[in-house]
Amino acid sequence: MERYIFRRAVATDLPAIEKILKDAVARMLAEGKQQWNESYPTAVHVLADMARDVAFVLEFQGEVVAYGAVVFDGEPAYDDLDGEWLSDQKYVVVHRVAVSQKAQGNGVGARFMKSVEYYAAEKGIGSFRIDTNFDNFAMLRLIEKCGFAYCGEVSYERGKRKAFEKLI
Repeated sequence: MERYIFRRAVATDLPAIEKILKDAVARMLAEGKQQWNESYPTAVHVLADMARDVAFVLEFQGEVVAYGAVVFDGEPAYDDLDGEWLSDQKYVVVHRVAVSQKAQGNGVGARFMKSVEYYAAEKGIGSFRIDTNFDNFAMLRLIEKCGFAYCGEVSYERGKRKAFEKLI
């Protein structure tokens, strides 16, 4: 039986998370994508996520297969959406989502997102927001598969991103 565990990341997960992120960066750069690069995201960002208690992993049979920062205290860039959110309620947002190379194509990304939804619902949160680059086709497919609605664009220092929301 498949056994996935969604949990907070711990220090011993760092090597596995780093590998997942480095592989994702290499894949994006090889595809000519601009969202991530050698300086983002790195172990420094993961350690900051851990310090903020927002670093989460999905584990399968004792191995970390996905990572993401699960944030409940808002995203400042979302305050200036060029568009309209579905709601104005408290929300969960996920940043730096990545799936290990060997786990790709097995629904792990969708399982991670669904785990975030369940976790947010348990905390009484009814909205899930996320953003991604216009050319991050894998993430755009995942966001669509998970039932998010396109709400507009948000701006970061490094460019605009497509923003989505799902009511949960």
